Amino acid sequence: MYDLVVIGGGSGGLSASKEAARLGAKVAVLDFVYPTFYGTRWGLGGTCVNVGCIPKKLYHTAAIFGHHIEEAGHYGWEDSSRPGIPLEGKGHKHVWERLRENIQNHIHELNNGYITGLRSAKVQYINARGSFKDPHTIICDATCPTCDVVGDRKTEITARRIIIAVGGRPQYPKIPGAKEYSITSDDIFSLQNPPGKTLVVGASYIALECAGFLTGLGYETKVMVRSVVLRGFDRDCAERIKDDMINTGTNFIESCIPLGIELLPDGKRLVTYENVNSKEKFQEAFDTVMFAIGREPLTKELNLEAAGVKVAEDKKIWTWNERTTAPHIYALGDVAHKVPELTPVAIKQGLMLAKRIWGNSKLLVNLDHVPTTVFTPLEYGSIGFSEERAIATFGEDNIEVYHSEFTPLEYTVPHRRSRCYAKLIVNYLDKQRVIGFHYLGPNAGEVTQGFASAFVAGLSLDEWNLVVGIHPTCAEEMVSLRRTKRSGLDPKKSGC
Repeated sequence: MYDLVVIGGGSGGLSASKEAARLGAKVAVLDFVYPTFYGTRWGLGGTCVNVGCIPKKLYHTAAIFGHHIEEAGHYGWEDSSRPGIPLEGKGHKHVWERLRENIQNHIHELNNGYITGLRSAKVQYINARGSFKDPHTIICDATCPTCDVVGDRKTEITARRIIIAVGGRPQYPKIPGAKEYSITSDDIFSLQNPPGKTLVVGASYIALECAGFLTGLGYETKVMVRSVVLRGFDRDCAERIKDDMINTGTNFIESCIPLGIELLPDGKRLVTYENVNSKEKFQEAFDTVMFAIGREPLTKELNLEAAGVKVAEDKKIWTWNERTTAPHIYALGDVAHKVPELTPVAIKQGLMLAKRIWGNSKLLVNLDHVPTTVFTPLEYGSIGFSEERAIATFGEDNIEVYHSEFTPLEYTVPHRRSRCYAKLIVNYLDKQRVIGFHYLGPNAGEVTQGFASAFVAGLSLDEWNLVVGIHPTCAEEMVSLRRTKRSGLDPKKSGC
């Protein structure tokens, strides 16, 4: 019998398993990836490493390099074959196949590193899907009807404690041709050929991030949204991101939903869609159609009833500090109900859960002020309350919004049009505590991460303003905010 079996080899499961083993537990990790409908498959490491954060950030970086090439002439660079002619960015070509190959090679190195890491930690890795036979028995099933595996390959193992960390997969809409003629974010990073003219359906951060880097790499890209973009994020910031994407070449098809997809003789996808307000129907052909309309947890095949584990209406698992309705079974990461679907959250949950069970720790994960970044062309970092949620929670008269529109120094020489934005939200009812942080600009992840510590410390606005900024940086804007929304003054900043 194992002390711990982890079902799911993503970031959270690996974090929990290695820490538990370090603290003396006998641990096994089960991980098995079914190919997508399109046929994409990947190795150990979960969504983030294989089809999420890692490839997304690298494709985003590739698009940024394209912008740098276009602006290099303003900084004195010239083509050595054309002396005296500033480098304008014209004539350069992006090679999708080369980028894909280099990124996939890096991901394969990470996959191998995780296997080696489990071996070094003395964690047994079992390449099989796990499901419950009873509260302490796991059926390990390596049978895969869609893989090159034949025969019934099932075994059973038992464990005193079990962690469920299976994550989720992208959803498809229930329309004709959706699965047959489209892809999801699980497939976009592995496409053998350039995507060409692309339709991205969805308004989530995944949809906008993918659309942003596709436009940046030179592909005509349209985003179809039913209502608002980035629901749940600060509305002001979300609209600024959308406006910036439009200004940099991404087109939006608003208030529309797809009705069906057909394959044309030339291989293109004919999308029929409808305006939800006027009910008018349209058609347009694309080389690639990608859905990013949400994700669903992989709980269906776990047979949770046999273990006494209950799920919510969204099929995610009910948890209280990672514990499920079965006292010896835990769930963390994207599969847990009302837990932010973010890799660092799952990692922290796994690490701290193992420390509580085997290391006598009392510390819990604080999910109130989780920092996050959206890697759209104009990057967005946020912590805590959006302006809308702050007003709904504390009342408009009890909060203050400090904000500024600014131009990063590096944008000035090439005359880049994008304007960046900084916003702090303060709660007057709690000693002017800073409760919301929003930053739109370059290197948003790096800027936001450092300020997350201020939220953990619970700094007031006066304490926040004691911080001396580093000049000239974008981050210093966050400690230099003096103009309030309530004042009605123009937030645009001039000078340095």
